[in-house]
Amino acid sequence: MHHIDVHVEKDIYDVNNRIADANREHLKAHGIRSFDLLGAIGSGKTALIERLAPKLRERGLRVGAIAGDVYGDDDFQRIVAAGVPAYNANTGKECHLDAHLVEHAIEHLPLDEIDVLFIENVGNMVCPTDFRLGAEKRIVIVSSTEGDDVVNKHPMMFRGSTIGVINKTDLAGLIGSDLDRMERDMHRYNPEMKVFRTNMKTGEGLEALLDAILA
Repeated sequence: MHHIDVHVEKDIYDVNNRIADANREHLKAHGIRSFDLLGAIGSGKTALIERLAPKLRERGLRVGAIAGDVYGDDDFQRIVAAGVPAYNANTGKECHLDAHLVEHAIEHLPLDEIDVLFIENVGNMVCPTDFRLGAEKRIVIVSSTEGDDVVNKHPMMFRGSTIGVINKTDLAGLIGSDLDRMERDMHRYNPEMKVFRTNMKTGEGLEALLDAILA
């Protein structure tokens, strides 16, 4: 018989949520707006930080980031190369960041020099869903190369997010992905979600997306 200890699971989430609330208050106390970036490996989370950082600077806002990965520092190195102060948060065997890891990462950032903090979660469309980090908004990014059924396969990721991004729009025609279907599925699972289509290479859609993030 498969047994699940519901009380233990509830306790884990309760502890995580308390730390997430503390993270949010800590960041707010420093005047920092924070955003959790969710999506699969290769969806464009790191590229989004790279492309939005200069646009935020043009608006007089200073950017920081937490790069979440199971192992390695590839994304972290890209973010630092873009002139963004960052912390590399490796999870080891875990397929998501949790509030405690973010609490630890925040301690290593120059908070008084950051106005906008991006928390790039581990590349996964399932595990991060249940673990709040303390961010103001959740932004979920999918790419056309994942197939136009990717949203329908991961409904909980979209129900719990504020903004949806469909990236790599330039490649949709090459692999036969229906961008309209992806957007319809996002609105089916989250009617209030604002959805944007982006091309990180050309910058298409990024200004409107940034306006929504900061709104």
